[in-house]
Amino acid sequence: RQPLSPGLAGERLCSTEEATAGSGTYTRHGFIFSSLAGCLQRRSEDGELPVVSVVRDSESQLLPSVGAVVTCKVCSINSRFAKVHILYVGSTPLKSTFRGTIRREDIRATEKDKVEVYKSFRPSDIVLAKVISLGDAQSNYLLSTAENELGVVVARSEAGVQMVPISWCEMQCPRTHTKEFRKVARVQPQFLQT
Repeated sequence: RQPLSPGLAGERLCSTEEATAGSGTYTRHGFIFSSLAGCLQRRSEDGELPVVSVVRDSESQLLPSVGAVVTCKVCSINSRFAKVHILYVGSTPLKSTFRGTIRREDIRATEKDKVEVYKSFRPSDIVLAKVISLGDAQSNYLLSTAENELGVVVARSEAGVQMVPISWCEMQCPRTHTKEFRKVARVQPQFLQT
């Protein structure tokens, strides 16, 4: 096992005459390149060309995958979607931030046509969501909060105080008693971050 230069995917490993491309690699113009950052492995079979592969080391970045429950922070909202930064996959904090989008039609499971984004999320809310697709070229993950367990888990009121959920669609400021609309998560104990 030989570590590649830190974080360097796309490093040229060797020519295709010297070895065969294994997992974590790709070939171009007669050379084998690494497709991810990790450790280089060379495995030789009897008399055949060795197979080079790149294995992700345990320290390297965990990536959100389809079906994973993620914790994210709302950055901005408009009438069609909320833009978020993904902070955790399950209970594992991410080393770098990934961008995600929660579309209006993926906020709730019922009455999707009546959903209003600004009555579901506000910027700086912390939201539990599920990854539904790996998105587009801007590396935007598409997320859904359409299950009861998903939605806003932490929100601050206009007064800057953490609000208390009072129903599946409202939270209340304990200081001013003002109510604000949110798509509230019914949080399962294993997802509560202290």
